[in-house]
Amino acid sequence: MSRDPIRLMEVCGTHTMAIARAGIKKLLPPEITLLSGPGCPVCVTAIQDIDRALAVSRQKGVILATFGDMMRVPGSRGSLQDLKSEGCDIRVVYSCLDALDIAERHPRNEVVFLGVGFETTSPTVAATVLAARGKGVRNFSVLSYFKRIFPALEALLVSEAVRIDGFICPGHVSVITGSRPYEKIVRRFKRPCVITGFEPADILKGIGTLIRAHRSRRPCVVIEYRRAVRPDGNAKARRLLDTVFEPATAAWRGLGVIKKSGLAFRSAFKDFDAARRWPVRAAAAGEPAGCLCAAVLRGIKTPAECRLFRKRCTPQHPVGPCMVSSEGTCAASYHYER
Repeated sequence: MSRDPIRLMEVCGTHTMAIARAGIKKLLPPEITLLSGPGCPVCVTAIQDIDRALAVSRQKGVILATFGDMMRVPGSRGSLQDLKSEGCDIRVVYSCLDALDIAERHPRNEVVFLGVGFETTSPTVAATVLAARGKGVRNFSVLSYFKRIFPALEALLVSEAVRIDGFICPGHVSVITGSRPYEKIVRRFKRPCVITGFEPADILKGIGTLIRAHRSRRPCVVIEYRRAVRPDGNAKARRLLDTVFEPATAAWRGLGVIKKSGLAFRSAFKDFDAARRWPVRAAAAGEPAGCLCAAVLRGIKTPAECRLFRKRCTPQHPVGPCMVSSEGTCAASYHYER
C-alpha cells in the first residue's frame, strides 16, 4: 500500500477538542497529518464584529446577552468582560430563549442577543425570533454573526496556502444540513468528506474511511455518524432558518470576506436586526501583534509555532480567540498536547 502523505482537516471545534483529548494525533503514522480548520464559531468571528458588539453594549438601556465563550474574546479595545466590569449590562445565557425571557422581564430595556454559531445554532435563534414576533415582544433583537460552513470549505480548497486531502466534517452541523451539501465539494474539488461522531472510535473510523477514499482515488461523502445524521438532515430546522434568514456576505477571522457565508435577516424580520437598530461602525482592525490565530484557523500554522503560545497567551490571559474558546485549537493544544 502506498504511503504517500495525507493531510486531513477537521472543521468542527468539538472534533478538535476530542482529537486532542484522546491523543489521536500520536496514534497515527507519520504520513498522516491532522489539521484543525475554522470549526470554532467563536474563533472565526471577525475582530470588527467583536468591536460592533462592544459598541452596541455601550448604548444606553441595552442589555447584551451572549454565550459565555464570547465574554473574553478580545476586540481591538478590550472584551465584553472588560465592559461588564465597567458597568455595562452584559449577561451570559445558555440559549437565545433565555435572552427573550430577559426581554420580557425588562420591557424598558433593549435586549440584544449576540448571535454566533454555525448551522447548529442558527435554527434555534430563528425559532426564538418567530416566538418573539408571535408574543409581540418589541425590545428584543439579534446581532447576526452566524456562519455557514460550506462556503468556508470551498474557500479553503480554492486557496493555495494549504493542501487538504479530505475533510472530517462536523457531526452537529450535519445533523441539520444532512450529507447532500458535501456532494458539491466532492464533485468540484475531488476531495472525500466523512461525517463522524465525537468518540475516539468514531474519529478513528472516519480517518480510516478518508485514507481509503484518498488512496483509491474515489472521493465520496460517507456518513459514519448514522445514529444522528441522515442524508436529508433536519428539514424542519432548515425551514425555520430559511424563514427568518437569508445567505449574506460575511467576514471570517483568518479567511477574510466570503460571499454567502453568513446569515442576514430577511426584510420581513428586519425589526429584529440589532445592526439596523444600532448602525454603529467599527474600523477594520488587524490581529493582535504576534498572534497567529488567523493562520491556525486555516491550518497553515499550529499553536506551537506561535511565539505567544503558553507564554504571553494562556487560557487565563488569552491574546487570541483560539485560546479563549472551549473549542479553540490553541486551547485544545494547551490542555492536552504538551
